[in-house]
Amino acid sequence: MTPPPVATDRAPAPLTLRGVTVVDVHDGSLRSDCDVAIVDGTITAVGPRDDACAPLAEVVSMQGAYVVPGYADMHAHPLGRQDPTGALALMLANGVTGFRQMHGSPDLLAQRRDGALDLPSASPALLAMPGALLTPFNAATADRAVDMVREQHSAGADFIKIAAVTPEVYFPAQAEANRLGIPMLGHLPAGIDVVAAVEAGFHGIEHLGPGVTMLAACSTDQTNIAAEIATAPTPKLPPVELPFVDRLMDRVLTKLVVNPLNRSKPADIELLQRAVDTFDEGKAAELADAFVAAGTWHVPTLIRLRTQQLCDACEFSHDPYLKYMAPATVQTWRGAAKKFGRFTAAQRETFRSVYDVLLRLTKILDTAGVKMLAGSDSVGAAWEVPGFSLHREFGELARAGLSPLRILQMTTSNAAEYLGTTTTAGSVAPGRVADLVLLRDDPLEDAAHLSSVMGVVQRGRLRTGAELTAIKNEVSTTSPAH
Repeated sequence: MTPPPVATDRAPAPLTLRGVTVVDVHDGSLRSDCDVAIVDGTITAVGPRDDACAPLAEVVSMQGAYVVPGYADMHAHPLGRQDPTGALALMLANGVTGFRQMHGSPDLLAQRRDGALDLPSASPALLAMPGALLTPFNAATADRAVDMVREQHSAGADFIKIAAVTPEVYFPAQAEANRLGIPMLGHLPAGIDVVAAVEAGFHGIEHLGPGVTMLAACSTDQTNIAAEIATAPTPKLPPVELPFVDRLMDRVLTKLVVNPLNRSKPADIELLQRAVDTFDEGKAAELADAFVAAGTWHVPTLIRLRTQQLCDACEFSHDPYLKYMAPATVQTWRGAAKKFGRFTAAQRETFRSVYDVLLRLTKILDTAGVKMLAGSDSVGAAWEVPGFSLHREFGELARAGLSPLRILQMTTSNAAEYLGTTTTAGSVAPGRVADLVLLRDDPLEDAAHLSSVMGVVQRGRLRTGAELTAIKNEVSTTSPAH
């Protein structure tokens, strides 16, 4: 999957970063006291000090800094929302130099095609984008879903994202996506056989499911749980697309994504508890092997699952980063937490137990060698502050037991592999685009060090720590809350 070209300003002047330690994200080796030479936004040399390039370039001493590729947030929603908080600027200020946009529309695809997206200069690059999410609103039947796949492919979508459809709709849509050569990914349809879906070509699973579907596949009571999922009532929706359905769907989804768990019924929670009680690591490992065999990608978005499953936790309501969010957004999140608090203590404990199992599942996937990417699911989800939330994702992946190198790979080299851009991105090497993060502390010692951002190079332009702080302060100052 190759992302479209990104419009950029005039290339910055040549730059040499002096005295840095270069991190090889493939094998975890370190090269200390290096120079990284950058010309026209591309890395031209990495190695020992080279005074020959000094007269031709701005030489910036960064002695002791660790250099890694720019972070890719591979599940984010900063475009197309009424968001006054400077989400893109916050992402860049936290080292995110590229993002995969996870919801789209015909308008967004047309704007990208025409070069009219008009991203601010302090913005990560748009790496990939789908068309409108396929749901029962716009893909209630197999025929309509197939039509939607064709329409989005023709409109230039990089992938098809799907959610909440029935298995009867999913498989024909997947077959059409396979025929056209466009990846289909997203949320596993409720009640689907997970192995059958990935063998049919499901390219990537977001949020470890979400919901009970993947947990059911890891359960010793899989047959009975799957039967209950299959007999659950589904919403009755018109089999044809109505006028303005995309706008209607966007409004519904905007409210829903704040915390989908708040719509849970007692029977849903009881089913989750059964899946937790019968979770079997052996079955989970078998499922992980099936993902490896099929080449299925996963974006766990653990921070999204944590804010969802523990929505009323004080760590979120007292988050100092809330100062970057608009008051109306924070009020919406507090409302979601209050609604979450109406669940009984036992029900909330079930949600917390689900999260613990999802951490275990993530480690099982990692051990098996499942391909995984790092993503935050900001903007829109409760308690997700753009940029900072990706750093917290790193922390949750570490909590699951993943090594610092594995986490670094998920947000750098793995993203380049997924996008098919390994010759131009995902490593600190000549010929790669100069999207880099400068870290104060060794990221291979502790995943928390991935947050020690002291500078960002964006397409060859260096933004120092002072500039990054200024960007954050500007967002905070201009927020309606201040």
